[in-house]
Amino acid sequence: MREIEVKTISEQIEKLCIEANKILPEDLSEKITLCRACEKNLLAESILSDLEKNLDAAKELDIPICQDTGMAVIFLEIGQEVHFIGGNLYDAINEGVHNGYINGKLRCSVVADPLRRVNTGDNTPALIHTRITDGDKVKITVAPKGFGSENMSCLKMMTPACGREDIIKYVLECVKKAGSNPCPPMVLGIGIGGDFEQCAFLAKKALCRSVSVRNSDEYYAKLEEELLERINLLNIGPQGFGGDTTALSVAIETAPTHIAGLPVAVNVGCHVTRHASVEL
Repeated sequence: MREIEVKTISEQIEKLCIEANKILPEDLSEKITLCRACEKNLLAESILSDLEKNLDAAKELDIPICQDTGMAVIFLEIGQEVHFIGGNLYDAINEGVHNGYINGKLRCSVVADPLRRVNTGDNTPALIHTRITDGDKVKITVAPKGFGSENMSCLKMMTPACGREDIIKYVLECVKKAGSNPCPPMVLGIGIGGDFEQCAFLAKKALCRSVSVRNSDEYYAKLEEELLERINLLNIGPQGFGGDTTALSVAIETAPTHIAGLPVAVNVGCHVTRHASVEL
């Protein structure tokens, strides 16, 4: 049995909140550069160039890459041989979020109640997803999620009579409806299967996959590629001004489902779909 102080978790969460909000994953920033080099629309190319300059400025000035520093979504993969000591794990996670957003001077955007709308002042509480794994390691991923893109996400309980083309049609409808609102070019996480809440979780989890990695199942890898190609034919383009680059990546995660259903969720990410991880 390996013991880990919850204070260590708190310290790592603080660092990751700041890192994720200031530095875009390298593979995603490289994807923006690649799309700019391939973009045929001159206005779109110019906008993508501006996005690159924004990322460079954030590094140079040590400031967030977007003013919406998001709601803190935390993914924990906990080895079953780990024993946390020194306090409550979830309290420690929220302390880390508090410290990260206050000390990092990040915008605090969480309200304590959905209707009375009083800001908590420190971006807590975090949304926490835990999974028990083999071994004695702990992997922490912090994925700050802005709501310009989150508000454009969608979910549909399809019937099992629906198939591949129906899913493609639905995803395209979601992207068309989103238009310029999620600050394209977008990153799309798609969850297929499970039940109502699991397909939404899968879609959010998919956004944390490297944009250079395709689904390990060739069937879904090809579906990811076809969706990306067809989305980029919609001519929404960077920031909605038209062009070849409406989406940077599409990632699909799946799960077994009920014989009577086919849940599909589309979680929309903006061009700064942020996440940072550490393994302890």
